[in-house]
Amino acid sequence: MSEFILALISAALVNNLILHQGLAIDPALQPSAAHERRRLHALGLATLTLLVLASNLGQLAYRYVLLPLQLDYLGLFVLLPLCVLLIEPLLELLSRALPTWPFKGLTPLLLANVALLGLSLQVTEGGYGVLQTLAWSLGGGLGFWLTLSLFADLRERSDNEAIARSFRGLPVHLIGAGVMALAFLGFNGLFTS
Repeated sequence: MSEFILALISAALVNNLILHQGLAIDPALQPSAAHERRRLHALGLATLTLLVLASNLGQLAYRYVLLPLQLDYLGLFVLLPLCVLLIEPLLELLSRALPTWPFKGLTPLLLANVALLGLSLQVTEGGYGVLQTLAWSLGGGLGFWLTLSLFADLRERSDNEAIARSFRGLPVHLIGAGVMALAFLGFNGLFTS
């Protein structure tokens, strides 16, 4: 159980998909209005759920279909369609389960989200077990959602006259991303085995 908790915290904070691996940074840097806060959380929840499903199903397909047939070199060609094919049914299921959340229009953001494929490839190449794969995918999704929320707060706070005109917009967002990455790096070494 401690291995599960360590993998979960490591994926969410230390090896964050956006800040440390550079995967899926484009949704975080997109400009958003204050009224789109619910859409941001809908994207976070959809990505979290999709990461858990795609990584675990991809790990099972890789381990129990491709490896016994010695077709492990086809992992990318199995994981990519799996990630793409899960998006529409998942968004439909989430919109039925949570009808007040704005899941409509998230398909392009999820299709372009390289964190899905990146994490699925990392998990299959790492040879993790089912429990560790679940922890990495859950932690990766929670870290993605946390980073999206932090970037939204950064955008709201950096939209004022106290910041020099040349630093407004993307420059201050990238500086903020660097500071957040350094802060998250402070969690490295928090747990020793």
